[in-house]
Amino acid sequence: MLVGTLTLAQQQRMLELAREVINQAPLYTAQMPNGSSFRYKQTGAGYGWTSGFGGGYRYQRSHPVTGQELPDIPEKLLTLARHYKLEADALLVNVYDNGSTLGLHQDKDEKDLTAPVISISLGDTANFKIGGRKRSDSCQTLQLVSGSVMTLAGEDRLRFHGVAGIVSGTSPIDGLQGRINLTLRRSQ
Repeated sequence: MLVGTLTLAQQQRMLELAREVINQAPLYTAQMPNGSSFRYKQTGAGYGWTSGFGGGYRYQRSHPVTGQELPDIPEKLLTLARHYKLEADALLVNVYDNGSTLGLHQDKDEKDLTAPVISISLGDTANFKIGGRKRSDSCQTLQLVSGSVMTLAGEDRLRFHGVAGIVSGTSPIDGLQGRINLTLRRSQ
């Protein structure tokens, strides 16, 4: 699962790329099909993932709020994905602040569930929960520090996982409070 750690300089470059995407596709809060709001903000590049806004969970090329086409995934992130054997077509940018969480879920909206999911953590440490293939399986909590690169692949691909919270004030990156998670996927 945990496959590497980025240097501080690499983390700062990833933050710049995330901010470029956010500048082109503003952050928004998605809604679950039942109408409740997610507890973090998000955006994307390539194919973005969303929920609510007139449909269920899905990937799409347009921003669900502005209607504009999402930007392309930055080449540096595509290169990183290829390093981990992924031809990514979707980049999810999730932004967590103090109090943000993400409930246990499986990443199963992609067409090819054999393609890995790659996650890059920036900023504050995340209390990341990961369990088994059933929601009721016991979970362990990992602390994903800034620069952590994690993959869900093979046997781990469909494990339930989520973010129980972030540890405020732990970001080593100047000017970044909270947590940004960059997730690369093959959605189509």
